[in-house]
Amino acid sequence: MFYRRKILLALLQLFDNELGKIKLQKLLFLFTQHQVKKEYDFIPYKYGCYSWSVMADLVAMEKTGLLTEKKDKTLILNDNKTDYLNQLTTEDINNLKSIKANFGNLSYHDLMKYTYIHYPYWAIKSEANNILNESEIERVSQNIPKSDKIILYTIGYESISLEEYFNRLIRNDIKVLIDVRNNPFSMKYGFSKNRLKGCCEKLKIEYTHFPEVGIQSNQRKELNIKTDYDQLFDYYKAIILPKTETTQRAIFDLLQKHQRIALTCFEADINFCHRKYLAEAIAHLPEFNYELKHI
Repeated sequence: MFYRRKILLALLQLFDNELGKIKLQKLLFLFTQHQVKKEYDFIPYKYGCYSWSVMADLVAMEKTGLLTEKKDKTLILNDNKTDYLNQLTTEDINNLKSIKANFGNLSYHDLMKYTYIHYPYWAIKSEANNILNESEIERVSQNIPKSDKIILYTIGYESISLEEYFNRLIRNDIKVLIDVRNNPFSMKYGFSKNRLKGCCEKLKIEYTHFPEVGIQSNQRKELNIKTDYDQLFDYYKAIILPKTETTQRAIFDLLQKHQRIALTCFEADINFCHRKYLAEAIAHLPEFNYELKHI
């Protein structure tokens, strides 16, 4: 079992095997703030800090019968024989016990208010700001990323969580995500087209896909050394880019309209991804007078 799932189960165990989903999210968020290497990342969402990855793990464990969700969104740990808590590191055990001691008796309302006040960035997309007073709401508003600067971004999702990926988009005030993969399928959770598009819609980021500027899967095989990549990108610049000038212009039009857009593909290192050359081609359009930034 993944270590991160043991943390979820240990948290439920500490609360006598029963905990509401919203409260679990908030308590787990507070727990991760004490971790050097966080097992889960969170995004600002409807009721503050939220993790899609947590929900995916809970669903997976429900399917195995380890958990049951009641109609009122309360989670029940069905395994009352295994000691999940003692399968964690001493540091994580102490942190979980501290979270329970300090926040376990708070109501949903008070727990939500605490996270809004102490972690205002994660409240910027909340639909429940009515629990805050005027000055507290103002502090949340001050954490909303805003910029009038026109920037063409690129972003890769390799080695980061779905939540960290979207935090980068949110923190850079990106309005449109442009998928430049030829085949928008991924074995990595959250990054296949339909899921990625759905996440964008929930966070009010526009999603669009231009498969024609991507590289087909069969052309990406046997990429072992830098020379292999150099040959692939030489082909991309010589064959694909000249054929997709109309799409490049469409992307540029989106940039001018929305001011802050991001091209996305898999690779973390921009030097090993075709989006670098696509972005540079757009940046070389005569009317382009803006910044190009890789995040």
